[in-house]
Amino acid sequence: MIKNFNKVVVFMVFAVLFTVVPLKEANAAVTGIPGSYKSEINYLIHKKVIAGYPDGRFRGDEEVSRQQAATMVGRALGLDNRKRTTEFPDVDKNSYASGYIQSAKDKGIITGYPDGTFRPQNTMTRKEMAYLVSKAFNFSNMSGAYFTDVKGPGSGYRAVNKVATAGVSNGTPDGRFLPNNKITRTEYSLFLARAMNNDYRVERDLAVQEERIVSSSTPLNVRIGPGTGYKVINQFKTGRTVRVHKKVGNWLQVSYGNTLGFVHANYTTSDVSSSRVVAIDAGHGGWDPGASGHGVVEKEVNLKVSKLVRDKLAASGVKVVMPRRNDTYISLSGRVDFAQRNNADTFVSIHSNSFSSENASGVETYYSAAALGPRAYKSYKLSHFIQKRLVKAMDASDRGVKEAGFHVIKRTTLPSALVELGFVTNREEAQKLGSSYWRNRAANAVSRGIIDYYNWEERR
Repeated sequence: MIKNFNKVVVFMVFAVLFTVVPLKEANAAVTGIPGSYKSEINYLIHKKVIAGYPDGRFRGDEEVSRQQAATMVGRALGLDNRKRTTEFPDVDKNSYASGYIQSAKDKGIITGYPDGTFRPQNTMTRKEMAYLVSKAFNFSNMSGAYFTDVKGPGSGYRAVNKVATAGVSNGTPDGRFLPNNKITRTEYSLFLARAMNNDYRVERDLAVQEERIVSSSTPLNVRIGPGTGYKVINQFKTGRTVRVHKKVGNWLQVSYGNTLGFVHANYTTSDVSSSRVVAIDAGHGGWDPGASGHGVVEKEVNLKVSKLVRDKLAASGVKVVMPRRNDTYISLSGRVDFAQRNNADTFVSIHSNSFSSENASGVETYYSAAALGPRAYKSYKLSHFIQKRLVKAMDASDRGVKEAGFHVIKRTTLPSALVELGFVTNREEAQKLGSSYWRNRAANAVSRGIIDYYNWEERR
């Protein structure tokens, strides 16, 4: 629970003891603050918005009641905290929160339930937090920030959209907001610190699936959600190239400049020629597992990422052929021959790295200069485009673009690259390669790097 120990008795657990703990004393001994969020929570302690329990612990996993949430917002905004009778019949006038609740009601920050109650002891949900914080801090800007578990275009959708647009919350890595989850002290503290201080705000990590060109005959409406019932926030001109982050039915979540929103897919077209054919080679397979470490087997990672790359390129209009589509062994020369028999114009082999020392980490991409001339230069450019995307996507060290004589990139006549996604022998990178979230990021990077290369080649 969150209490102003200078002024009030601990309301529930310690009420019968009539114990008053000075806020200053409680703050000086707060322990158990999650390490990743010490800065934000200590900021709130310094601002006297929150304190620890009388035993000095923060207890970040405990849930936040509606009266506690109103109290924290009241302290953050400097509202009148004098205990008094409120407009809500279920709020005791002697409650530590009564002044803050009525002050917030007077300012239109809280409204209560349709039956006129406030239900102060109820635990606050993440969606209720979005309502409270967006109103308290006058967040009005909206964007195409989208969560799969928040349906619109009603008031709940708008509240969540506003706090996401403001950088107060960026949801979960898999694109959810969890609106009905009960909010904890740690979560609420983070949201409040971000609302109060721009330095703590976050940006949504939006992977780029592809790029498309606006093809509508008139300026294309950009909306905050996937449907015509959502508010228009901008318009894109015909011919503009936009980044696609998500597909929701026939709608695309796209961005250009500072605008993030939704457009209808029918009014966009692929930015890559449909005549392109790329061979995506999943390294190793069958009796050849490749490298392994920390429970991760290379051949499995390579195939999963390769299939994701295939799907993402196909969505962009690029035809993909794969020498290995399941757990089978294919010889190195067989992979090269397959690509050329199937009229591929580019070859990309996907691998995972290993080393004797667990400290080795990072991503690297190889090309072959065996055939000097245009093919070698194109291979270098292809490798460069993939490497640049992959370093950023995997949040990894950049081991660079390197020249090597690996069979599959040396013996082909095609522009080619061999990608090392990360080290299975490094614990942190193995965890990433074993995660569907990070494999998807890797696939996005490789597919976008290939499209960057195609666009570069077409501009030459």
